[in-house]
Amino acid sequence: MAIFLQTGVPGASAVDVARSVLQQFGSLQAVLSTDPKTFCNYRGLGPARYALLQAALEISRRHIFCQMRERDVLTSPNTVREYLALHLCGLPQEVFAGLFLDNRHRVLEYQQLSVGTIDSAAVYPREVVKRCLASNAAAVIFAHNHPSGVAEPSDTDVRLTRKLTDALALIDVRVLDHLIIGQGVQTSLAERGLM
Repeated sequence: MAIFLQTGVPGASAVDVARSVLQQFGSLQAVLSTDPKTFCNYRGLGPARYALLQAALEISRRHIFCQMRERDVLTSPNTVREYLALHLCGLPQEVFAGLFLDNRHRVLEYQQLSVGTIDSAAVYPREVVKRCLASNAAAVIFAHNHPSGVAEPSDTDVRLTRKLTDALALIDVRVLDHLIIGQGVQTSLAERGLM
């Protein structure tokens, strides 16, 4: 982080500022997911440094996305988890997203399907079906975050996954997994046998 900050402030080097920022926010993830106003209120940080760190984060997302596009996602589940965590971890509200795949399970696109509140996001099967058809997907991996940081699936998560699986089966789109993204941990409903 000190390399991206480049310079410090009077009496503190870039390393000192980086260390202090990480202590204040609690983690690098918290720094990267904070809003611009909160970030810029911290001594030694400003809009240019915020933009630089956000650009670095976006480069990471795009790099992992390129890796996923080149191969079957089922052969690289950790890459999929990393990619989805980069998009969803640390957000202050629940976001439900889909990773749309072709018939060889290569990534076509990532889309946010719903943005909600601190503990829920309304997801409508009809809208998900429309998005699958628009992207010409043959399969999909769903993911959503829990702003609490706890990645345990709720009964509502399981019911929604089954409802979406049934709806998409009517148009021959397979639901491969539904990941719950928490703070530093992801839970797979497929691995838990909940789909």
